[in-house]
Amino acid sequence: MPAAVPQNTICKFGASTSGRTSAILNSSFRQPPTHLDDNQDINAEHFRKDLSMQASERGLKWFQDVRFGMFIHWGLYAILGIEEWVMHTRRIPVPEYEMLVGQFNPTKFNADEWVSIAADAGQKYMVITSRHHDGFSMYDTALSEYKVTNTPFGRDPIRELADAVARRGDIKLGFYSSLLDWHHPAYRFRQESGLAWSDYLEFLHGQVRELCTNYGEIACMWFDGDWPHHKLDESNMHFLPGGSFEYEQLYGMIHTLQPDAVVINNRHEAPLPGEDIQGFEQDLPGMNTAGFNTTQSYGLPVEVCTTINDHWGYSSADRNTKLPRRLVELLARSASVGANYLLNVGPTAEGQIVPLHAARLRSVGAWLRVNGESIYGTRAGVIAPTAASVSTHAGSMHYVHVLNPISDELVLTGVPETVSSARLLRDDTPLELYRRGAETVVALPFELCDPLDTVVVLA
Repeated sequence: MPAAVPQNTICKFGASTSGRTSAILNSSFRQPPTHLDDNQDINAEHFRKDLSMQASERGLKWFQDVRFGMFIHWGLYAILGIEEWVMHTRRIPVPEYEMLVGQFNPTKFNADEWVSIAADAGQKYMVITSRHHDGFSMYDTALSEYKVTNTPFGRDPIRELADAVARRGDIKLGFYSSLLDWHHPAYRFRQESGLAWSDYLEFLHGQVRELCTNYGEIACMWFDGDWPHHKLDESNMHFLPGGSFEYEQLYGMIHTLQPDAVVINNRHEAPLPGEDIQGFEQDLPGMNTAGFNTTQSYGLPVEVCTTINDHWGYSSADRNTKLPRRLVELLARSASVGANYLLNVGPTAEGQIVPLHAARLRSVGAWLRVNGESIYGTRAGVIAPTAASVSTHAGSMHYVHVLNPISDELVLTGVPETVSSARLLRDDTPLELYRRGAETVVALPFELCDPLDTVVVLA
């Protein structure tokens, strides 16, 4: 991972922290079973032999069709209101950070409200941090005492979210899981604790198994914290894993327990066997303005994740919230290259999605209620992008997203010869269309333009 990113961009990695083990840390992790139960566990040898195991065709199609999701970074760090990497960037020792457990009591958390905000935004899946790099589990894991049900809050918010999405039936829940752990003694403090790397693997794989078996059908498993190109020095050597994450077994387990769920690993590198989606963080595919993404696409379905402001976790000082126009643009540009758009919010320590963020999301949803046909179920556009527009398509229907109108004419290239008509998607207003050599020209008076994104249907 790079040492710096562009101004106003906060990525999910940072500087370093110092820390020491504590009595709580050394006693808080329960050892997972050291062998597989023949009655309920999956044969690991099967995973080693089947490198081709991927998500089902049905699951991949569902994922590509829904196009828009909500990312949620929520944990103890919300109490400090700085960022999700605060333990690391402020070099907070483990025992001091652990004191936040006794303060976490998000009494305003309402799972139905969160799911309703996502639904109002037109988002079809939600991905929440089950455990971020700080090592704190946001669900009632049986493998650790360092978890949300041991806070004054005492509840399992992921259980409540899973129940809320089940009640609606039109949204799926997925889980973020950190591979990196600044707290677990078998990841960071093996010498002091006497634990081995295998102890951490049993914990990591065990938690993924819990998430895949205890919360119903899931949309995805979203991994983060393994960055092959991240530069290490004496300030962040504790980021270094103690060995392989044994992805082959990990992914095989997921695809067997949850056949329709997709696997994403935010490695900023060529996807590995068993990974179903290539991800781009804070960037559109083929771009690397963030400084750590690969610019190469590898033929898999794609997902773009960005923040709604400048931080993943809640930051009380962050006022740089993206406007609805920018959010719709990122959604349309993602869809135009065949990518989903996963838009992040960082709820407060009280358990609320920031009201301004909820309002911006609902503005996107209002646009989607009129123009969703041009996003959901579409694939990458075949019409060449211009300074003013990008496109998507579904079958013989082509949707041109006019994001930055520059004149009363929309001049396009690459329009299929079968196209003979143009109309506005929002109300079927017919538009004049004619050919001019290799160009196709659509008359689009500025007065007809949508301030967020004007969608022209070519058929």
